[in-house]
Amino acid sequence: MSVTTNLRCCSKGLYLVSNSFWAFLRSLALLEHIQHLGTEPALRESAVRLMMSVSKDERCKMIAIRKSEDRGEANYGWLDTHYTFSFANYHDPEFMGFRSLRVINDDTVLGGGGFDTHPHRDMEIITYVISGALQHKDSMGHSAVMKAGDVQRISAGTGIAHSEFNFSPVEPVHLLQIWIVPDRKGAKPSYAEKSFGQVKSAQLNLITSKTGRDGSIPINQDAEVFVARLNPGETVTHTLQPNRHSWLQVAEGEVTLNGQVLKTGDGAAVSGETLLTIEGRAPSQVLLFDLN
Repeated sequence: MSVTTNLRCCSKGLYLVSNSFWAFLRSLALLEHIQHLGTEPALRESAVRLMMSVSKDERCKMIAIRKSEDRGEANYGWLDTHYTFSFANYHDPEFMGFRSLRVINDDTVLGGGGFDTHPHRDMEIITYVISGALQHKDSMGHSAVMKAGDVQRISAGTGIAHSEFNFSPVEPVHLLQIWIVPDRKGAKPSYAEKSFGQVKSAQLNLITSKTGRDGSIPINQDAEVFVARLNPGETVTHTLQPNRHSWLQVAEGEVTLNGQVLKTGDGAAVSGETLLTIEGRAPSQVLLFDLN
């Protein structure tokens, strides 16, 4: 049995998960109370009653894993892409985003391929290059070739147009494109980029933030994005303040998040936790989002 459910349990907004309801109940050690109900409709009714008997704080304390193979996907020949959240022709009402995080597209663009000039507005667009080189040009006059570890932020605001192409005619470029909903519409468009390719392993490196603190790139939202590189056995920790939430995206490799295994392409929504512990199980890169 696999039942998909939405849990409206946290004080801010709707917390969406697609893990089976059965797995959720098992994690709360309630399964033993309902096994005798089999697959009859009474199972669902009992499950709901049992879940609601658990305190609100416990229901909100969750790590919901979004498996790589469960994402949307499309292959256009020159582009192989995987959608963590609904995008373009892929639509899943249970995965419209998480908090202010709206898009994580995992793109591999073949040599010579790319996105022709297209418009954006009222979105914070962050690009993180995992491998290869990406050429960018935009209507504000910026032109850049981004390499592995580089971060680009476009605050689209009232409107911009840009193109993105693989700089190499032969080698693929692998990147994550991230959209974060801004805290206001109609901002003045702006552009920034910075390289994080030489950061040390086993530490969380702040790449974007509301204020641009600690040398990070400022964005128009109360959201912080970190990148970490981990070798096997290396660990980083992050403390979530009250009423904050997190998303962890594994760009490559394999890690554990509070003991739960995540592999390349996996993501995890986190609510109600205080301390996040991420440990490398293979050479890995992860992006951690701290969201309001």
